[in-house]
Amino acid sequence: MEISLLRIAVSIVSIVLLITWAWKVVNWVWLRPKKLERCLREQGLNGNSYRLLFGDLKESSKMISQAKSKPINFTLDIAPRVFPFVHQVVSNYGKNSFIWMGPTPRVNILNPEQLKEIFSKIYDFQKPNANPLIKLLATGLPNYEGEKWATHRKIINPAFHLEKLKNMSAAFYQCCNDMMCKWESLVSEEGSIELDVWPYLQTLTSDVISRTAFGSSYDEGRRIFELQREQAELAMKTVQSVYIPGWRFLPTKINKRMKEIDKELQDSLKGIINKREKAIKSGGARTDDLLGILLESNFKEIEEHGNDKNVGMNLQDVIEECKIFYFAGQETTSVLLVWTMVILSRYPSWQARAREEVLHVFGKNKPEFDGLSHLKVVTMILYEVLRLYPPVIVLTRIVHEETKLGNLILPAGVQVSLPAILVHHDRELWGDDAKDFNPDRFAEGVSKATRGQVSFFPFGWGPRICIGQHFSMIEAKMVLSMILQRFSFELSSSYAHAPLPIITLQPQYGAHIILHKL
Repeated sequence: MEISLLRIAVSIVSIVLLITWAWKVVNWVWLRPKKLERCLREQGLNGNSYRLLFGDLKESSKMISQAKSKPINFTLDIAPRVFPFVHQVVSNYGKNSFIWMGPTPRVNILNPEQLKEIFSKIYDFQKPNANPLIKLLATGLPNYEGEKWATHRKIINPAFHLEKLKNMSAAFYQCCNDMMCKWESLVSEEGSIELDVWPYLQTLTSDVISRTAFGSSYDEGRRIFELQREQAELAMKTVQSVYIPGWRFLPTKINKRMKEIDKELQDSLKGIINKREKAIKSGGARTDDLLGILLESNFKEIEEHGNDKNVGMNLQDVIEECKIFYFAGQETTSVLLVWTMVILSRYPSWQARAREEVLHVFGKNKPEFDGLSHLKVVTMILYEVLRLYPPVIVLTRIVHEETKLGNLILPAGVQVSLPAILVHHDRELWGDDAKDFNPDRFAEGVSKATRGQVSFFPFGWGPRICIGQHFSMIEAKMVLSMILQRFSFELSSSYAHAPLPIITLQPQYGAHIILHKL
């Protein structure tokens, strides 16, 4: 009798658990998305009707595959290729629109006032929880929230003060000079050479971040960069599919490879950090590179709080920040430089104006740090390239509770999309020439060009603006100055125009350019 009652009890509990689980699944894949959809439509937002589980992901993935299947004619209006699905949604439904990332709605925000509110209210609009596999790429400062973000920002900040960057400018020069020597050795007797400059620029910026962050050369950090690049490509593949909880534990080919890469990266960086920590504590290590400054700042933070283990960064935190140094520090500047060279190849008059300014400020001499601030035309050009070809084409945020945004009420769980590529190309914000290359729009600075609106955010905006933006801009000015001093350049007939977002906006088939020695 007791056994029968126990079996009945177990059966009842099992049925209740099964019903509870089934209810949660149905709510996740259908009831909740439909409720959110009604709420958004009632506020005048439009988009495709929700489709079970996948939402818009299948159509979006198909359009991305089609877009990258072949190059396009040279154009500065690249949104249809690099952001095809969202570009189509905004074209069809207007700026007040939304898309479906699986069962989660994502509202497109292109209004400067709403953008300002999102960037300013960092505790209301937070970074979405990333797919755990994507977190393997890097989970440092840009991905933290709340107190952890504030603590890490405080500890890392000293590494990016202008006086520290001034000390690093010698490394910028040395790395670029190495590349210039390689290019000059390749120039033919006629004084010209056709090169795919993209891998050279990647190597250059990798070398710069290796030396300025870790005091080592690119050759020593080559394996780390190769692994980070492969991890980024795999991460992009995971973004284009619905994340199912627990999926990361399955031994799929991508899952296994991403975990293998992460282990190798962790081991390599752990060795670098442990070695440096020991050397600093013994007084025998340099502290003028990013890692040294970070560790020194971290030690001070911990000492100020009585060596509390809950204060400052632990070893894993430092590893993640190093991954960010490696990835973001290299990627952002390399893509800015490659698109600047491509665009100046098509606009020789601007190339000539930039060269004239560089020669006026520096002549043929080494570009000094203090002189970089006098490069007005070069700065205008870099800003305009960042406007037309932002390194990261879209930023995302999520609200964890019902939140007011302008005249909208966003229910908990809704994401917002901040599409830089669409905002930067918006004729209502930038005028009829929004899709044209016109650096003169920045002649009086960013504030004047944007009329004080939040319509230009290649490095983000507000309290969470990229901590390394000055590092990137100083490096880009130095490199571009040295290229302009030595070469004129034009696009090769073999150049194929194919911008492609792989975390950052990269040239899918490289950048084949003809260099002419001056």
